[in-house]
Amino acid sequence: MPLFMDTHNIDGGVAATDVAQAHAADVKTQEQYGVRYLRYWVDEGDGKIYCLVDAPDAEAANRVHREAHGLVADSIYPVVEGG
Repeated sequence: MPLFMDTHNIDGGVAATDVAQAHAADVKTQEQYGVRYLRYWVDEGDGKIYCLVDAPDAEAANRVHREAHGLVADSIYPVVEGG
């Protein structure tokens, strides 16, 4: 399946604990859409979140976010894993 990196920009910053809860909600929701959220990174002060996801397409990845917690990505890019 294709890999995607999505980005979220949260005005005013974001707490890593809140992102962890959102990720857990993604994991609970992902199977029904054929998606696997693999990893995420957080910049708390700048309110940046990056999610690596294995999904059939970008819309399926966004559908999981939308249903799980409502925070859809600001952008999503197809990526290829490097060594």
